[in-house]
Amino acid sequence: MHVQIVLFDGFDLMDAIGPYEVFCAAEMYAGGACSVELVTAEGPRLVKSGMHGLPIQASGTLDPSRAGIIVIPGASGNMAGEGEQSVPAILARAANTELTNLVKEAMNRSDVMIVTVCGGSLVLAMSGMLEGRYAVTNRYGMDALGATGAIPVNARIVVDGNLVSGGGVTSGLDISLYIVERQLGPRIAHAIEMLFEFERRGTVWENKGLDPVVGNSQGDDEVPIEDLPLPAAASTDGTLFDGVWEATIATPVGKLAVTFHIGTRDGGIIGTAKQGDESVSFVDPVLNGNRLSWTQRVTKPMKLNLKFRVEMDGSNRLIGTAKAGVLPASHVIAKRVE
Repeated sequence: MHVQIVLFDGFDLMDAIGPYEVFCAAEMYAGGACSVELVTAEGPRLVKSGMHGLPIQASGTLDPSRAGIIVIPGASGNMAGEGEQSVPAILARAANTELTNLVKEAMNRSDVMIVTVCGGSLVLAMSGMLEGRYAVTNRYGMDALGATGAIPVNARIVVDGNLVSGGGVTSGLDISLYIVERQLGPRIAHAIEMLFEFERRGTVWENKGLDPVVGNSQGDDEVPIEDLPLPAAASTDGTLFDGVWEATIATPVGKLAVTFHIGTRDGGIIGTAKQGDESVSFVDPVLNGNRLSWTQRVTKPMKLNLKFRVEMDGSNRLIGTAKAGVLPASHVIAKRVE
């Protein structure tokens, strides 16, 4: 079993070094049946972690064709704010490197297991690789994970085929011990637990077996959230917003230029947003006085479901926000041009 632990600028130390120690111990106890190395998408280099920039030497280049395990850590940085050292910005930069293409190639192989720790799953999700797949990340990023089209599961470890994801930072130890037990057997995993004086915790979640029965004490069926009625618009007079709007969305990873086409049909709001050659429709637009909200799917600079909330600021200007889960809100400013 060969393990490649991927480093990128701003990676979280414990996300990477915790698993590294577990797999090094597995190499020792398994008599060479396990090997581990630190790699990057660019090749051997010093990589600055997100914890005061502590440099760690990566000795190899990520090889997506090599059978075994690929571990992708999360980032360490500011949890709040929109600067370059915020966690979302660090993860987005990692997702926009060659790492994305290499992991995509590896995920298509049956002899490679992709393992993510903490925000590592968001690196893949931001590139559209986890759409429709079960995964977990740090609890602060679960809404953002769902906004990418992944299916968030509130568990310590989540298994979906050749994808194994872990929750918060220390889950790197749990997920590594699970991989060791799965690949090399429980006696090796137990020996490592004894060495580290650490016991793996958390049930490993997979989408199989009986479904839990959820309901109140009388056994009444719950109404699935997708079947609940949408809130009605407080107003259907869309003429206030009708027109073509040139908008700028200031995201943590740069400014985006988007054109909104907003109109009315059958007494209700309709709209589309165009960015480059991509055009998407507003989903569930709701008008309330001089405020308009809607949801839409974007793919640039990453795949997300964004919730927009804007309001009139004068007769030809919109201001508001676009938000995906707990990611920092992006400021939206638009000017009516038609």
